[in-house]
Amino acid sequence: MKKNILFTIAFAFLLGTTSCNDFLDNEPRGVLSEADVVTPQNVDGFVIAAYAALGNDHYDTPFSLWPYGNVRSDDAYKGGSGTNDIQTFHFFEISNNIRPDFGELDGLWYLNYVGIGRCNKAIAALNQLSETAYPNKQKRIAEMKFVRGHFYFMLKTLFKYVPYVDENTPIEEYPNISNRAKTDQQLWDAIASDFEFAAANLPAIQPEVGRPKKSAAFAYLAKVRLYQAYEQDDNYTVTQINPVTLQKSIDAANQVIGNYTLESDFGYNFLPGTHENGPEAVFSIQYSDNDGTLFGRLNYGDVLSLPQGLGCCDFHKPSQNLVNAFKTNAQGLPMFDTYNDADLDYKQLNNYKVDPRLYHTVAMPGLPWKYEEDKIYQESWVRSPGTYGYYASLKENVPVGCGCTVNIDPFYGNSKNRIIIRYSDVLLMKAEALIELGQASQALPLINQVRQRAANSTVLTGSYTSNNFISKYEPGVNCTWNQDFARKALRWERRMEFAMEGSRFFDLVRWGVAAGTMNTYYSGEKTKRTYYSQAGFDHGIEEYCPIPLAQINFSQGLYKQNNGY
Repeated sequence: MKKNILFTIAFAFLLGTTSCNDFLDNEPRGVLSEADVVTPQNVDGFVIAAYAALGNDHYDTPFSLWPYGNVRSDDAYKGGSGTNDIQTFHFFEISNNIRPDFGELDGLWYLNYVGIGRCNKAIAALNQLSETAYPNKQKRIAEMKFVRGHFYFMLKTLFKYVPYVDENTPIEEYPNISNRAKTDQQLWDAIASDFEFAAANLPAIQPEVGRPKKSAAFAYLAKVRLYQAYEQDDNYTVTQINPVTLQKSIDAANQVIGNYTLESDFGYNFLPGTHENGPEAVFSIQYSDNDGTLFGRLNYGDVLSLPQGLGCCDFHKPSQNLVNAFKTNAQGLPMFDTYNDADLDYKQLNNYKVDPRLYHTVAMPGLPWKYEEDKIYQESWVRSPGTYGYYASLKENVPVGCGCTVNIDPFYGNSKNRIIIRYSDVLLMKAEALIELGQASQALPLINQVRQRAANSTVLTGSYTSNNFISKYEPGVNCTWNQDFARKALRWERRMEFAMEGSRFFDLVRWGVAAGTMNTYYSGEKTKRTYYSQAGFDHGIEEYCPIPLAQINFSQGLYKQNNGY
C-alpha cells in the first residue's frame, strides 16, 4: 500500500512539472517502433515470412488441395482406415452432409489468410522504403503480390466469394469487409492485378531458386484469366465463355511459351533431387531436409498418402474410374465413351493398351514402387482394400532410397518440391482458350506436343511395362478434328496429365460439368462400393465449399453463406 501511495504522489508531481504533450510524446522504453523494424536490413524478414507461409500447411489442411480437387472428383478415393478416418473428407468424396462447421475448412481458410496477411505486411513495409535505400523494392513487392495472388486463387476456387484485403486496407477496417464486397468478376480482376503487377516488375531470371520469375507471373495470370472467362450465374451455371477474357489468357500464355520445355519423360517432374526445379517447373514450393532445423522443411500437406506398408496412412487413393481412363483404343487414342465399361485389372495388365502416364501416376501391386525395381508394391501394403481398393498415388511420393524422407512418427515426410504450375499446363490452357474461341486447328499442335511427350515417357518404366500405346491426334486419319471433338480431347488430356495433382474438380466446375460428371461417376461407383450408396451431387450448391461457420461468426454475420449450406 505504501509503495502505491508513493508512486501516486510521484506520478502526480511528474504531471505537474511536465507538459502533457512532452510526456505523451516520449517513446516507450524496451519497445521497437515500426520505424526501427522496417529497415533495409530487416525488411527481407517480412518477405521470407510470406514465402514460409507457402509451405505452412498440414495434413488436414493441405495446400495441395488433394481432398477438394481429387477426392471430391472422379479421380480419387479418400483412403485411410475407413470412412470415419477424417470424416470431413469422406463427406466431400460422396458430396453428402457437407457442413459449414467443418474444422478442416476453417483451418484452410485461416492458413490462406495468414499467408495473405504476411504478404500485405511485407508490401506495406517495402512501401516505406525508398528504392535508393533498398534497390530491390519493386522486385520484392512483385514477389509478394505473386504469392498473395496464389493464396487468393486457392481461396477463390474453393469458396468463390471471399473478403479481399490488401496492403492498403487498414486493419481496423477488416471487420467491415464482406465476402461479397467484390463481385465474382471483380474478385477475379483483383487477383489478376497482382499477377499483372508481378509480370511487369519481376525479372526474367531470379538468382535464387524459389522466387517467381516474370514468366511464372504470366503463367499464373493465364490461369486466372482462363477461370474468369467461364462466367457463372448465381446457381454456378456457366452462362457464357467471355472471348475477351479468353484472349487475355492466350496473351499471357504467349509470354511463357518458349521460355520452358517439357521434361523428356513425364515422370521426371515427380522425382526428388536433381530433377527438382527442372525445365518444366514454372513455379514450385520449395521443401528441404537437413537444413539445420529439427525435421527440415517437409511437405506436411501430403504425408498421409504413403502406403501403410511404407509408413502411414494410405490416404489419397486413385479411383478405378481414373485407372480405366488411361486405357487407349486400337488407334492409341482415349476410349472416350467406353473406358469405364469394364475395369482394368492390374493382375492382367497385358490385356490392355494404356497411356504411359498411368505408371507415373498410379502404384499397382506387382510393379516397382516409384521406379525402384527392388521395392515391389505389395497388396499387403494397403490399409483398407475392401473399401478403397489396391492402388496408391505416386506423384507426391518419393522412392524409398531417395534419402529425402524424415520419420516424424507415425508419418514419413519428404522434402520433394511441389510444382504449382508446369509448362504443360500453360500449353493446355492456351489450347483450351483457342478451342473455345473457335480456333481448334491452332490448339491441335499444343495438345499433340503434350501427347508426344507422354508417348516418350517410358524411360523410367520401360523395363517393367510393355503395354504402353498412345498416339497423337491426326485429323482425317484417326479423328475428325472439329470444335466438339477438340474440346473433348482437351478435357481428357487435362485429366491424364494432371491426375492426382489437385485440379480435376476445379476443372469440372470451371467447365460447368461438375454435376453431370460426378453423378455419372457416382452411379457407377454405387455398384462397386457400398459407401457410395448415399452419394449425389447437387448442382448450384456443391460446386463450392461452404463459408466456414467460425468465420461467419467472427464477422458477426457480415459474411454471406454460399448457396444451400
